[in-house]
Amino acid sequence: MTSSDPTDTRDKLMQAAIELMAENGFKGVSTKQIAAAAGFSEMTLFRQFGTKRHLIASAVERYHYGREMAGLFTGGFAWDLRSDLGRIGRAYQETMEHNRKLFLVVLKSDELADIREEANKQPRKLLDLLTDYFAEMKKRGKLIDTDAEAQAAAFIWMNYGAFMSGLFTPSPFKPDAQAAFLASGIELFVRGLTP
Repeated sequence: MTSSDPTDTRDKLMQAAIELMAENGFKGVSTKQIAAAAGFSEMTLFRQFGTKRHLIASAVERYHYGREMAGLFTGGFAWDLRSDLGRIGRAYQETMEHNRKLFLVVLKSDELADIREEANKQPRKLLDLLTDYFAEMKKRGKLIDTDAEAQAAAFIWMNYGAFMSGLFTPSPFKPDAQAAFLASGIELFVRGLTP
């Protein structure tokens, strides 16, 4: 990709905005600073996004985990609960960690309440995908008769809680303790849901 590629330009501007806003807050960063950090003029930022708000809203749309997680669900499963939940859990944690600074920017800024509300729709999409997965596992005789949506919600909340526990402060877990926690949680799901 060349620097004249509009997608590359947009990504560079969004990444610069996320980095600067994570340090200084939404209000603490000017469009001029964002553009300079990305290696562009302020006019380029305005041509690409119009406003700083639209820039961060575009970043949320582009980098929120919903798109990556949806791709995971279309990529095929082993139809083995332990393997599939492990894959889903790892992808969720990796995506959340990769977008840590973006989550901090959106969660900390009162000015971004409407963008935060829009971002909150993403968990619903993931809930629907995971509910469908559990329903299919039930059809295949690989899951007990249970409320698929409730199980999907429990799995998401387990992963969300593990991520959020270290979002604002250093994680209370040792570096490899989170992986052990998630593996243990998956094992509980497997033992509790397998016929």
